[in-house]
Formats: sequence, structure tokens, C-alpha cells
Amino acid sequence: MHLHILGICGTFMGGLAAIARNAGHTVTGCDANVYPPMSDQLRALGIELTEGWDASQINLKPDVFVVGNVVTRGNPLVEAILERGLAYTSGPQWLADNVLHDKWVLAVAGTHGKTTTSAMLAWILDDARMRPGFLIGGIPQNFGMSARLTDSPFFVIEADEYDTAFFDKRSKFVHYHPRTVILNNLEYDHADIFADLAAIETQFHHLVRTVPGNGLIVSNGGDVNLERVFERGLWTPVERFGTDSTAGWSAGEVDAHGHFDVFFDGALQGRVKWGLIGEHNRLNALASIAAARHAGVPAATAIDALSRFENVKRRMEVRGAVHGITVYDDFAHHPTAITTTVEGLRAKVGRARILAVLEPRSNTMKLGVMKAALPTSLAAADQVYCYGANLGWDAAEALAPLGTKARVFDDLDQLVSQLVADARPGDHVLMMSNGGFGGIHARLLDALHHHYHEDIVLTPMHRYGGYA
Repeated sequence: MHLHILGICGTFMGGLAAIARNAGHTVTGCDANVYPPMSDQLRALGIELTEGWDASQINLKPDVFVVGNVVTRGNPLVEAILERGLAYTSGPQWLADNVLHDKWVLAVAGTHGKTTTSAMLAWILDDARMRPGFLIGGIPQNFGMSARLTDSPFFVIEADEYDTAFFDKRSKFVHYHPRTVILNNLEYDHADIFADLAAIETQFHHLVRTVPGNGLIVSNGGDVNLERVFERGLWTPVERFGTDSTAGWSAGEVDAHGHFDVFFDGALQGRVKWGLIGEHNRLNALASIAAARHAGVPAATAIDALSRFENVKRRMEVRGAVHGITVYDDFAHHPTAITTTVEGLRAKVGRARILAVLEPRSNTMKLGVMKAALPTSLAAADQVYCYGANLGWDAAEALAPLGTKARVFDDLDQLVSQLVADARPGDHVLMMSNGGFGGIHARLLDALHHHYHEDIVLTPMHRYGGYA
């Protein structure tokens, strides 16, 4: 089969392309932004890429056009496909029909933590020699890739609630028909497609309706919004997790090293010994242990596997250090995620200064729907810097409750210069964005290097130019 994928350089569609190629299909694709590293990764797989949406691409005569949700009506290639009555489908539907239909699908859903929890779950299964396939919205460092296809009956997928395509406004996850589902949490997000929290709850209810009676739902027991979803109908056993000892799966107190005990129905299952920080990661661990147990991995085995879990790129990832100034990269872009990220770093570094640098880049943040929550989410930082270019709201006004410790910049070079001027040895500079942030991590490290005439302690991603 020949697939031509529209929007191929997105994380999900790029992963789908890799899976299709590994399955032996011919894959080509196009996007508006065909550039490294995704373009290099795809071309290394033998995938021919086209820049832009020119209608002449129909002359490739693929068996099917796979349309990403970045593509809208009015797109020249889409219009040509529709006018000629050519075959097209969405990425989630193609995946469901051609890959997932005979798999034990383990889906990880929720507003926050999907990528990290999916990576944990895939690693636990892999460490137990179950060789799962997976499609994850980030790069788990244990694997070095975001997607793979194996002959294993198990497949782990990050189950996104965002809509599927211009012709299918259901959430992606309703296509996956999972047997095991993790529901990490549920908050309002994606203000560009959901009118309110109730609209998102409806989509989660649709997901719940697809889980068989012999399946399992692993749910955050402390999330009242998820409980409200269950009140609309529940046909599958549920195991709840939380830091509260009343939850089925619970986490004990964390020690100075970040280690903690895991309990199920009050019985000790083992002790997670790792370097990750934050309550959110303890909850992610509980969820992945519970889901893996449903697939046949004993809890003690899963707990041991997590001691070798290396996290996901762009999750509190140290990008480098100069003159005792450490620069981190994190994907946080929702106020709740920002809160847990900043507070997690605070717990790690104690009284050391945290310089939090935020790019409000997601569609929801650009709309300003959650701007009022930003000051509280950044309260644990010592200094706050916001890149406010191309926003439809006044970032300085929104951050005014933080007083003089918050500053807004419309020019990235000025922001970097200010960070160089303000940062001092022992500081922790935390960059938060769901995009590349203009390569600010490498730019800051280089600027600090020239300022202090000192070598940079590099991480691999800084050497190779960072992320798309």
C-alpha cells in the first residue's frame, strides 16, 4: 500500500509514518515545515517528503491520502482530493484499521502526563521482554524513538483527546479500542476546539464506552472530573490510584532521593528507586504499574523496571550548564503542568534560585483562556520571564500579580541577554514551551559560554541543535 501523509512532520503523523514504513508500506508525505530533525528522521526511513500543499501531489497516485488534523478545508491538496473523489482517511483511523485491530492496546489518556506515562508503560513491558509496539508523543530516552512496530500482541499508545481531522471532529482516542486504559486526569484544555470542560468530559465518556468488560480502566482517584465521567456510564472494572492511602494503588512518602513505596489495597508491592521528581511522576508511576499488571507484568517486576527508566526528552531535561548555571528544557504549557514542573524543581533544588522562562505557545494559551492562572502557577519561581510575541493578550498585565519578579519580552535576543545578565552561579534556568522556543536553550548556553569564557557542559541534544 502507498500512503501519502498530509502533515507528516507532526509528532503523531511522523510516528505513524515510521510504523507504516516498518510494516512494509510505501510512504510519502508533505508538510508546511519540512525541516530537521523530523525531516532527517523520515528521510532516513526512505520516506520522500514534499514541502507545501501543492495540488500536483495527487499525481503520486497513492492508494490513500492520510490527512492530519493540521490540514483544513481550503488547503489546495485537500480540495484536489475531494474534487476528484480520491481515497482519504485520518491518521487514527488508518492506525486502527491497519495496526491496532489485532493488538492488546494500552492507551494513556488525560490532560497531563500522557507522554511520560506512555513511556513508562512501554518501558515496563519492554523490560519484561514483551517487546511492545508503541506510538508516543515524545522520545522516551530508553528507546531513542517515538514509535515502533513489533510482532508483539501489545501496543502502547498516547491517547490524545484532540480532534481527529477536518472531517472527523471526534477525539483521536475513540479510534483505538483499547483493552487497558489509563486516565491520568481531566482538566479544561484545547480551548480552540472545546467550548468547555463538559465537552471534553463527553469525549472521555465516549472513550470509556469503547473499553470492553474484560478490560481495565486505571483512573486517578483524586480527580472529580473523571468520577463525573464514570457517572455517565461504566461497563469496565476500574482500579484507582493516588497518593492517598485509600486509593487502590497508592504511593508512600517520598524520601530525599525521590524513592517511595508502592501499595495496592494497602499491601506493600515494592519501592520505586529512581531520579525523577514531583508528585505527578509518582502518580504516573502508579498508573503505569497498574496498567502493566493488567497485561501480565507483576507489580514487583514493574517497580524494578522503573529504576532503569530514563524519562522522556523535554521533561525536566538538563540541556547544559555553564559557570554553575543549569539550563533545563520542559514541555509544560498548561498552568497545572507549569505548577507541578516549577514545584518539582523547587523540591529538588531547595533554596537555590529558579529563573522560570515561559513561552505561551499552545492554542489554548494563545487565546488567553488560562492567563489568570499563570501568576499562581509560577509563584514558586524566583524570577519569571515570558516571551510575549504574537499573543492576543497582554502578558505583562496577566503577570502583574507577580510584581517586579516578572518581565515580558517580545524579542528573543533581548530575553537571552537579560537572562545572561541576571543569572548567577547556582541558578536553575527552567525553559517551558510545547515548541522549539526559537532554540533559546542553545542560544542561552552559547551566550553564557561567551560571557564567562567557560566551556559548556553539553547534553547530546544541545550538541545536535535541539528540537523542532
